[in-house]
Amino acid sequence: MASLNLGLSLSRKKNVSRNAAVERKNLITVCRFSVKTLIDRSCFETIDDSAPEFLNFASILEQILSHRLKGQLTWFGYESPRSFWDYIRVACSKVSHSCICSIENMENVSSSRAKGRAWIRVALMEKRLSEYITAALRDYKTTRRFYDDGAIVLGEEANMLAGMLLGLNAIDFSFCLKGEGLDGSFPAVIDYTPYLKFTQSSDSISSDEEELRTLGSSGSESSTPENIGPPFIMDENSWYNKCKRVEQKYRLALEQKGYLEELVRLREVQLSDSVSQSKLLTQRIKDIDLNHKLEKEQLEYIIVELQDQLKSFQSLGHLSADASLSQISFDAGQSQDGSGKQDSSHLSEGKEETPSLLGLCGSLTSVASYKSLTSLKSSECLASPTTEMTSPGLTPS
Repeated sequence: MASLNLGLSLSRKKNVSRNAAVERKNLITVCRFSVKTLIDRSCFETIDDSAPEFLNFASILEQILSHRLKGQLTWFGYESPRSFWDYIRVACSKVSHSCICSIENMENVSSSRAKGRAWIRVALMEKRLSEYITAALRDYKTTRRFYDDGAIVLGEEANMLAGMLLGLNAIDFSFCLKGEGLDGSFPAVIDYTPYLKFTQSSDSISSDEEELRTLGSSGSESSTPENIGPPFIMDENSWYNKCKRVEQKYRLALEQKGYLEELVRLREVQLSDSVSQSKLLTQRIKDIDLNHKLEKEQLEYIIVELQDQLKSFQSLGHLSADASLSQISFDAGQSQDGSGKQDSSHLSEGKEETPSLLGLCGSLTSVASYKSLTSLKSSECLASPTTEMTSPGLTPS
């Protein structure tokens, strides 16, 4: 019983190692295909975030760098998930003139996975992605500390990866570091559809039908008693081989069917998310339009009130101008009357010495007084009327 359990554990380990080797080989092969498609696409147009070839390449590279990545141990002994950016940040810290510090200080990128995706884009625009990968792989202690056994970066495939990425230096990339591609909440999904090749033709269909026909005929012949002996053994071997081939084809078709179903499911999830986001955006646009209409109505109401106030201010200005004009005319009339009275009083009292003031202030009362004033002007030394009245031997004229 112990030997049986030991054999089962050994077989499980062999299966796990074989699956890991197959996974590493598939990822490297798909990465080579994606690099080739990127180079072919760059001959016709500029590569940016909207190119499906780049999105697929970024997902493949993220899967390669995250292959068998160790988790981070907490104080309580639990293992939390870790992103490949933690490894790149430490392993590429000694690269001269690197973009590690600038990406670490980016404000719009918060999660570790989003920073790793931003690093891939910046390294491609700098044409230094192969240099960063080579420098990280040279730091074997750091690589060993971050990855488990069987990881791609710890195997021989890592050198192949650095060589493949060297061809991307001939491409001019143009990326926006504020787009949805940097969102760390969505996992990296690889689309294997461009690399699948379905070569099922009429010849293959006819060969499958022939194999099935031969299988049926061999089964019917084996049921007869004449087929006992060596021919029966040969027919059994050929039947077994043909069954194995059909089984392999069936498993391959089943795996492709499962992959396509999973791809359809992912596309349906993405479609439902897009529909919900479009509904939210539509509702937001409606709310914004409603707010704009309300603000427009309020502004129109304010403009009408301001126009009414301006009209009232203009009418009040006209009234105040008329009132000021009337007040000025009234004051001028009063000033003329008062000046006439004052001049007459000055003339009667004899306090005014020059007749020019009488002409400016008001009209004269009589021509006789005007003549007496001109006669007074002709004398060089004029005496005041009061002195003339008081001086002895003089009588008033």
